[in-house]
Amino acid sequence: MDTNEPITYDPQSVETKWQRLWPERGTNHVDLDRAERPFYALMMFPYPSAEGLHVGNLFAFTGSDISARFQRLQGHTVFQPLGYDAFGIHSENYALKIGAHPMELTPKNVGNFQRQLERAGLMVDWRYKVDTSQRDYYRWTQWVFLQLHKQGLAYKKAAAVNWCPSCKTVLANEQVEGGACERCGTVVEQRFLEQWFFRIGQYAERLLTNLDTLDWSEVTKSAQRNWIGRSEGAEITFSVESHEESVRVFTTRPDTIFGATYLVLAPEHPLVEVITTPAHVDAVRAYQERTTKQDLVSRKSITEKTGAFTGAYAINPASGVRVPIWIADYVLMQYGTGAIMAVPGHDERDFEFAHALADAFKSECGMDIAQVVPRVVAAGEHTADSPLEAAYTDSPADAHLVNSAHFDGTPVTEAKAAVTEWLRMRGHAEPVVNFRLHDWCVSRQRYWGPPIPIVYCDACGTVPVPEEQLPVELPYLADFKPDDSGVSPLARDAEWFNVPCPTCGGAARRETDVSDTFLDSAWYFLRYPNALRQDVAFDPSITSRWLPVNSYIGGNEHAVLHLLYSRFVTMALKDGGHLEFEEPFTRFRAHGLIIRDGAKMSKTKGNVINPDEYVAEWGADSFRMYLMFLGPYQEGGDFRSQGISGVRRFLDRLWTAVRDAEREGAPDADVMRKLHQTIRKVGDDTAALAYNTAIAAMMEYMNVLRRAERVSHVDEVLPLVQLVAPFAPHLAEECWEQLGRDGSVFDAGWPQWDPALLEESTIEIAVQVQGKTRGRVHVAADATQEDVVAAAMADDSIARFVTGVPKKIIYVKGRLLNIVV
Repeated sequence: MDTNEPITYDPQSVETKWQRLWPERGTNHVDLDRAERPFYALMMFPYPSAEGLHVGNLFAFTGSDISARFQRLQGHTVFQPLGYDAFGIHSENYALKIGAHPMELTPKNVGNFQRQLERAGLMVDWRYKVDTSQRDYYRWTQWVFLQLHKQGLAYKKAAAVNWCPSCKTVLANEQVEGGACERCGTVVEQRFLEQWFFRIGQYAERLLTNLDTLDWSEVTKSAQRNWIGRSEGAEITFSVESHEESVRVFTTRPDTIFGATYLVLAPEHPLVEVITTPAHVDAVRAYQERTTKQDLVSRKSITEKTGAFTGAYAINPASGVRVPIWIADYVLMQYGTGAIMAVPGHDERDFEFAHALADAFKSECGMDIAQVVPRVVAAGEHTADSPLEAAYTDSPADAHLVNSAHFDGTPVTEAKAAVTEWLRMRGHAEPVVNFRLHDWCVSRQRYWGPPIPIVYCDACGTVPVPEEQLPVELPYLADFKPDDSGVSPLARDAEWFNVPCPTCGGAARRETDVSDTFLDSAWYFLRYPNALRQDVAFDPSITSRWLPVNSYIGGNEHAVLHLLYSRFVTMALKDGGHLEFEEPFTRFRAHGLIIRDGAKMSKTKGNVINPDEYVAEWGADSFRMYLMFLGPYQEGGDFRSQGISGVRRFLDRLWTAVRDAEREGAPDADVMRKLHQTIRKVGDDTAALAYNTAIAAMMEYMNVLRRAERVSHVDEVLPLVQLVAPFAPHLAEECWEQLGRDGSVFDAGWPQWDPALLEESTIEIAVQVQGKTRGRVHVAADATQEDVVAAAMADDSIARFVTGVPKKIIYVKGRLLNIVV
């Protein structure tokens, strides 16, 4: 064996070495108390599935890690923690499927994820790891629940919910797809259950207004605005004929009230039982029963209009006309008041409903379709005389109300306010701002989650568990399978369920629902810096130093609910005096998705990528850089296995350049010019998360650095090691050490570029003769037109086309010379 043979790049030995040295030296450890320039870099924590880390996870984490490492090189003290979102129905269902227990299965899954994440070389201070299924974490999740309860923001009520008969639990609207459970595909039903809710609706205006202050992508902010759904209108009261009760409706079009010819209540509206006449009871109850078989999502998007007449009538407070009261599944109790005034002439759903039940309307109600906003028939011309073929929903600026009593002639632009004020003066309406956002249901009738810290006592009522008694521990249940009762399996553990009342000491019962896993993740960013503290959820001093989060990176699938719930909990805790800020994430960026060979990855397609095999073959640094090279980080890319070899060649060339770098003499001026251009480019692109173009710039520089396999000067290659460091941290540390530098490369700072070296000393000019390109010449960057012409004429391959004295010279400075003869 030739002992003088150059050492080649061996990623396995390099990465093993530095993954050992980093914890030994505390390279990634952060002194949270003494940081002078704190920077909190957060990535969304994963659900630890049994399948392990997939390539999409690693794509997301690597991009966040590069950003964090870059900030450290900019001189910040960077805190980048990571943990596990380990509670929830996914883990519970998988445990049921394979006959395991989540208390035993979850730690194994977490251990596997931990191994894979450490192998990826993330700059994580693992001392601050959290696991939402551990008692030292969910103790404080329960504490957060109690703070909101103390502030009057947690309450319990019976409500219509989506129920999956297979999963045996409540589903959020977002978990229902096409009327079926997104997890198992079972058709979803509607049930009425007692549920715990948070009053997020009280925060709708703040949640909406604050979006304007956040450094988030407009796509994410628009998604939140749409979900919050602010609308201005009026709440109008219709008295019910022969009853003391009245019906309240919310409408954004109070100007059309003279066209309101019937009311529609949600089938579950409490007034239905009161006002339905004996002759219509059977039909109404049958319709209500039918509606319970539908999920709430399908009811919102249903196209076929059906309903049942209650036999009751209300009085239109504007016109005094009797209007029939119907029930229909397209009206939901959770939205607005659970009742609408129907204006079929100017609302598509109401028009479709009226036509779908035309015969019933005529026989039962004698309903007409009134028009109060005339249609445009020509410029400046309107009509309301001819029958409508569809609802007319426009509000032309030059239109005036018709068929609206003394409001006839009122401009449509003024009518909303005028009609609302007139009704208000008569005691029939109030101007109202309404929101699509409804209160957050946090109850889940499952096992694998934090028990809600509430006790029920016959003498004392609903009693919060005292904070000093937290956590309410999740007991080990051998049989944790849910049933169809709508009651959590926890109710089967009599020893756990029956407890003394914390207030009077008498017999009491625990709440058996567990809380939504969205609550676990709605505050985890507060826990990370305080993960070593057992006495508080979060310390005020540490929290004020490190939060809000400076940079948050995660998936767009969480752009609405997780971010919204986190913002709400932060606002609520601020209002409770626990925090000094009300927005948790100063900057948020969503990463893209990885597909494979043009198709979305899924187990059914057999194209899911396990990163372990690629890391084993190519090394973590090569795999990290390849994932970032696939495409723009915020868009994603198409994974094609053959592409990784190009990235590996780049790292091999870097290794060779460092190994063979000369220390004598001076660096090449042209190479240094390209280096400083590259430093600026890579710095700008990395800050903007444009990792693919940053890598391309480094590869371009490598081609200059190693052109014709030239030997590099140490001054040409050392800054490149710093540029590569966020992307390939193991190799960068090894190269830094090989170059004789002390400490970690991540404490060396980011290289500075010299403005004087950014400009090229020579430039290339295309030369045309008679408009046809005949060649190119290289001239000084400050060359005059005469200099360029002289260079062109000195080139025989160009000069031979100039057959006479030039008649005209056209010169576009720095780009093009055209000689006309």
